[in-house]
Order: sequence, then structure tokens, then C-alpha cells
Amino acid sequence: MAIIGQLALAYVAVLGFGLIINIPRRALNIAGWIGTLTWGFYLIVQAFDGGVVLGSFIGSLGIGVLSNFAAHYKKMPSIIFNIPSLVSFVPGSQAYQMVRNFALSNYLTAVGFMLQVVMITGAIALGFLIAELTNRLIAFCRQQWVRLKQD
Repeated sequence: MAIIGQLALAYVAVLGFGLIINIPRRALNIAGWIGTLTWGFYLIVQAFDGGVVLGSFIGSLGIGVLSNFAAHYKKMPSIIFNIPSLVSFVPGSQAYQMVRNFALSNYLTAVGFMLQVVMITGAIALGFLIAELTNRLIAFCRQQWVRLKQD
């Protein structure tokens, strides 16, 4: 039951953030589903002891690919789907703990949290990079398929 609750809260979080940043209403539902599906990917990685970093990488990769499909379907920019869907993956608690421990002069603990923040954000950036490469590969394959069908 906890997994269903997390997925429901992921959907609500994406919808809420989408409303805050004022994305078009017709994109809210799809962005919510992208956020929910990718949070599900994250939970699956966590269930197999993949870690937070690998889960964030897989989640951001899914966001990048699914957002591109949604952008083509809705004829909107993919950034409209990327940004709200990414909210669940932002390492906010680790960043808070890092700043808190620096303020309390617990430097070793703070550096540990800082490394977590850097690794998670790097995994998210790498996931979006690989997603962009995947999207271009898919577009190239579609183009070649259409060309072969015409010949």
C-alpha cells in the first residue's frame, strides 16, 4: 500500500508544481503521469538495491524519453513536461542536511551530504543527456524506416 501512496503523491506533486509554474492545463495530466511512471521506475530500482543515484538516473532518463513522446503527441515543447516531472527527483533533503551540518560545524557529515547532492544531480543531468541521444536515435530510425517504406 505504501508504494501506491508514493505513486499517488508523486502524481499530486507534479500537478501541484505544474500549477505553480503555470504550465498549460492540457499538459498537466500527461506531466503527472510521466512523473508517476518515472517515480515508479525509481521505486523499482530501489527495490533491487540500485541506490538513489541509479534510481535518479533511470528516472530522469524516463522523463526525457517520455516527455519527448508527450511533446510530439500534444504538439508542445518537451520542457513543459520535463520540469514538473523532475520535482520528485530533486535532492532537497540532502541539500538541507548539507547546509544544516555546515552551519553546525559538522564538516565531515556535511561533505558526505554534499557528495550525495553532487552525485544525484550529476545522475539526473546524465539521464537527460542519454535521453536526448535516445530521442535522436529514435527519430533517425523512424526517418530511415519511412525512407525504406517509400523505396
